Amino acid sequence: MRIAIVGCGQLSRMMALAGLPLGIKFSFIHDDLSQSLSCVEGLGVVKELPAATKGSDGYDRQKIEQLYKALGEPDCISVEKEQVDPALLQALAEFCPIYPGIAAIKACQHRAKEKQLLADLAIPTSPFFYNSRVLEAGQVLGYPVMVKSCREGYDGKNQWLIKNEDEANAFDKLTIEDYIIEAFVAFDKEISLLSVRSQSGQIKHYSLTDNEHERGMLKRSYAPAMDISNAMEQQAQQYMEMLLNKLDYVGVMAIEFFVVGDKLMVNELAPRVHNSGHWTQLGTLTCQFENHIRALAGLSLGSTQQIGAAGMVNLIGTAKPPFDALTENAKLYWYNKTVKANRKLGHVNFIAENQAIVKQQIAQFECC
Repeated sequence: MRIAIVGCGQLSRMMALAGLPLGIKFSFIHDDLSQSLSCVEGLGVVKELPAATKGSDGYDRQKIEQLYKALGEPDCISVEKEQVDPALLQALAEFCPIYPGIAAIKACQHRAKEKQLLADLAIPTSPFFYNSRVLEAGQVLGYPVMVKSCREGYDGKNQWLIKNEDEANAFDKLTIEDYIIEAFVAFDKEISLLSVRSQSGQIKHYSLTDNEHERGMLKRSYAPAMDISNAMEQQAQQYMEMLLNKLDYVGVMAIEFFVVGDKLMVNELAPRVHNSGHWTQLGTLTCQFENHIRALAGLSLGSTQQIGAAGMVNLIGTAKPPFDALTENAKLYWYNKTVKANRKLGHVNFIAENQAIVKQQIAQFECC
């Protein structure tokens, strides 16, 4: 069994590391197809591949076939992020299945399409306008409003908080295109749900997760989420199952929710393994990465049962692996990426008997 993954970042790396013990082989497609390398930095997998050039009529079929063969003729192809060229996936779909499906990836890579998908299923999300004047949208939604690029908007990038009509007028004079304008949501906290669906339609859910952000980037996650009723957890799982079944989804999906009182509102979707699920590597019987690979390979899903309170801290801009700060209940995951400011370079997972101890461990770790 061989799986090819579009992308060469840490998520591809962790998927491969989870799948290799199962006897599955991996190939990787560089995000920039003008490059002729397929690699995962730090995993040591490097292979010369033909560049797959794209013309006005799409990708050249002969080049795509060469790419497929150079990848080792994988049994299926997956992605590590939603911002991939759907035309490339469509071209590769002639040779093997794409999991999750192209429709799911296309919907999740464009905020307006994602919002429409949620609306079609009557899943609550914030009211929005698409490509309207911000001034006009603000008059309907009320200020402040959030303006978000429909593509390439993550970790706080390409997002703007517009507080009043003067700022709306100023934004409307810019040359920014393809964005949505959302009503600002005064939420109590943000949580996420990660779930996995197999090729046969089997679905398993991980625990709801509390997420803390700094400067628009995820900094810490804690599982299970605190102060969440059984009814709210069941509602989150119902929304997830509606999406997974609607899309005939295969693999792991993440939903980020805003908690507003006793209600849930979807912030965004991710058709892939997700940063807020990294705690599953230490806190569950089968982590999100292994279950994603199991689903792609047509295997039975592993248990998502949590084995202890868990937490995760992202290492952002950290210069070197923080070996000295580790405890006996913590594990370090270093991505071996080039060090840059505001770049996710690794994470640390923690596990304990209860969340109070996990938070204490994380606080002690961060003060070192």
